[in-house]
Amino acid sequence: MSRRPSPAWHDAQYDARAAIPEQAAIRQGWAERSAHTRATRRCVLDVPYGTDAGEALDIFLPAHAHAATRAPVLVYIHGGYWRALDKRDQSFVAAPFVDAGAVVVLPNHALAPAVSVRHIVLQLVRAVAWVHRHIAAHGGDPARLIVAGHSAGGHLAAMMLACRWAAVAPDLPPALVHAALAVSGVFDLEPLRHAPFLAPDLKLSAAEARALSPARMPPPPGGPLLAVVGGAESAEFHRQSRLIRAAWGEVVVPVCEVLPGRHHMNVLHDLAEPGARLHALARGLLGV
Repeated sequence: MSRRPSPAWHDAQYDARAAIPEQAAIRQGWAERSAHTRATRRCVLDVPYGTDAGEALDIFLPAHAHAATRAPVLVYIHGGYWRALDKRDQSFVAAPFVDAGAVVVLPNHALAPAVSVRHIVLQLVRAVAWVHRHIAAHGGDPARLIVAGHSAGGHLAAMMLACRWAAVAPDLPPALVHAALAVSGVFDLEPLRHAPFLAPDLKLSAAEARALSPARMPPPPGGPLLAVVGGAESAEFHRQSRLIRAAWGEVVVPVCEVLPGRHHMNVLHDLAEPGARLHALARGLLGV
């Protein structure tokens, strides 16, 4: 019988930030670029999507967007292992997409350990439902809604694609999310239960890990999901991307791609870099 890898192995595989010496400088760069984006692009900040504290989102608008336009909509979900970061930390992702004519929405969610991963998933369901119902007033097309996310945000993006929207509320269409892009996503949560740096905050039981793992769910009827990971990321992050393709199939996951030379943090830069492969994949989903 095979033995489970050690807790130290799980930490080494999943504590991605610890393996990046320049991580503090990268986060500072994100903060500066994000502040510049909020100062130079049209935006409506801290719009409530629910009644709980922190249930708010930022909307970034193309220069000429108004209620009569029908721009594609990108909902971008930040990472941070469900326990860190804020929508304002990654506003910079919005800039090139609004410049290309899309509406970009960045939702916040509560953080573990104050809340569970399940609670966060349900918050994102409320956020995306709010976008579907209200984005037309901001010039977005609710029929062209794409969800993208990085790391834990990649998990949440896949969960939004898999969501049974018609069961959430009768006014929501079954295929509310047109497509999803997961960057360095986590699709099987079971290994995280065995990583000491993370497990005490997430408090996941085995049953919860199964229930909240996209790779253990039936393939969503729509799609597609594009799964992308950096070439310099750990073997487990590579396995996670291969796993969702194996679980959902190549029709639903037509792209399972490795970006050479990118680690867990700077892979996100390619999403916000016009001309980069990852940015091109996102624009392809948006049709801009």
